[in-house]
Amino acid sequence: MRPPLTARLFRWLMALFVVVAISGCATLPPRNVLPEALVDEAELINMPGIRVWGDATERELEVVLASASSRGEAAQKGRQISNMLAISGGAEDGAFGAGLLVGWGASGTRPRFDYVTGVSAGALIAPFAFLGAKGDKALREIFTQYGQSDILTANVLPGLFGGSAVADSKPLARLIEKYADRAFLREIARERRNGRMLLIGTTNIDAQRPVVWDMGRIAMSEHPEALSLFRKVLLASASIPGAFPPVRFKVGAQGQTYEEMHVDGGITQQVFLAPSALAFRKIDRRFGVPTAARRLYIIRNGKVTPEWQPVEERVLPIAQRSISTLTKHQGIGDLYRMYAATRRDGIDYNLAAIPADFTGKSSGPFDRAYMVPLFALGQKLGRTGYRWLKAPPGLNAAQHD
Repeated sequence: MRPPLTARLFRWLMALFVVVAISGCATLPPRNVLPEALVDEAELINMPGIRVWGDATERELEVVLASASSRGEAAQKGRQISNMLAISGGAEDGAFGAGLLVGWGASGTRPRFDYVTGVSAGALIAPFAFLGAKGDKALREIFTQYGQSDILTANVLPGLFGGSAVADSKPLARLIEKYADRAFLREIARERRNGRMLLIGTTNIDAQRPVVWDMGRIAMSEHPEALSLFRKVLLASASIPGAFPPVRFKVGAQGQTYEEMHVDGGITQQVFLAPSALAFRKIDRRFGVPTAARRLYIIRNGKVTPEWQPVEERVLPIAQRSISTLTKHQGIGDLYRMYAATRRDGIDYNLAAIPADFTGKSSGPFDRAYMVPLFALGQKLGRTGYRWLKAPPGLNAAQHD
């Protein structure tokens, strides 16, 4: 049995470190790196105002909201955001979330989500969940009909000797292009005009900060490069560093053009609702709408319970197990952070995760033989009425009400 994805990626990265340290002569293609002093004022060229730092301060968010309000794009007067969906990363484990949504839709009880966020594998699910039932067919296809060769091409030796990754993400880029076409973009734009929001998270690796992209405003822009940018953000959010190449974005600051480098949004946040400084009750007051009875549904594409596995007493197995444990607990920390935000803003908290008794094992990245039964499990749970957790793991919500 092959080790899990996190462990295999760790091996690749360790090999990369060793070879580069020995060779010392390999270089990456040059880019004009954005200076640190300009990091807060850089904007996408010809498309400003379509993203915000995921760790933005309350003051920074106030400026964004005021700007959006003046254009009538942040919310419509009288519009209430009631149902929210946040989808985490998880690579092939994304099959669980996709299946859960499809099954939930088949049950006839899945709400229309006013506000959807996604990171990494969740970024590939979120746009289809945002569009509702019409996106279910694509979700089923993406997570049951495609496998490793449809997502990546091994590129180990070039990656080790000076490249930016040990796999080529062109197959994933082509898959995104297949489903995110111009008609798809028009549908996203239409829903954004109706006051609904689709947000995708990436990581600016130079700045070590999360970035939240308003995908609906990209779609609404009607800029000639809007479709290309929409696809690039999805690709960047799913680009596991070291495994997939980073994605570059051209930005402008003080009359100069620079390039930012973005990778998997899960590096900084496994799942998110909004920048932590953003309080939904304050948004209600700003736009003069009654406080809504909001519900947040979080899909964690992974297990939140401990998973027993005997570890060999050697450097690589210990390090691999430590990295996978770190990732799991980072994700759990994000769930607690979101729980605190929901209690602050009076939002009903609902959490779904892969059941502890699911015993399937992946034999490789995006193993179709693993994803198909995982999708089927999620679909069954969604169709028969999933019992959502009302608090993060280890916390009894009843004790805090």
